[in-house]
Amino acid sequence: MHRSLTTTATAAMLLFANPAHASDKDWDHAGSLARDALVVAAFGVPAAQGDWDGTLQAGASIGVAGGLSYGLKEVFPERRPDGSDTKSFPSGHTSISFAAAATLQNRYGWKVGLPAQLVAAFVGLSRVEAKKHHVHDVLVGAAIGEASGFLITRKATDRIQVFPWGSTDGGGVTATMRF
Repeated sequence: MHRSLTTTATAAMLLFANPAHASDKDWDHAGSLARDALVVAAFGVPAAQGDWDGTLQAGASIGVAGGLSYGLKEVFPERRPDGSDTKSFPSGHTSISFAAAATLQNRYGWKVGLPAQLVAAFVGLSRVEAKKHHVHDVLVGAAIGEASGFLITRKATDRIQVFPWGSTDGGGVTATMRF
């Protein structure tokens, strides 16, 4: 599991080790693939372990980062460097990538988090190189993603488990602790 995320990060970096030959479209495509891989990892790593609380936290972190980014795009219209529209600020690709990476790091530690953070940084770089975002768009997107990932996600532990529940009469959260 840890090895697959490290392999993804390494493959992404090796694939684009010679950026002089990459076009704007290549950078855009590579960044989108890396973002998608991080989202799959943020949901897949906890799901593979049966950590459904981690899966919910990943969804919340990514959802908050994406929602906030897309809301800010409406409030602060800024023309993209390629001139295609006024949805440059902040970078949604970057915020979602860093939310996924921060979720993985906060939940499972640096051995998973460091490769994920490197892939997220690659996504930010790709958005600037593809001329879809200015540097400040990417930096704000990264801050939004990191904040949502670290504020919403909790460290995985087998001593404390939190389970949301619901029925036709109401809902709540049940916590179990093992001493």
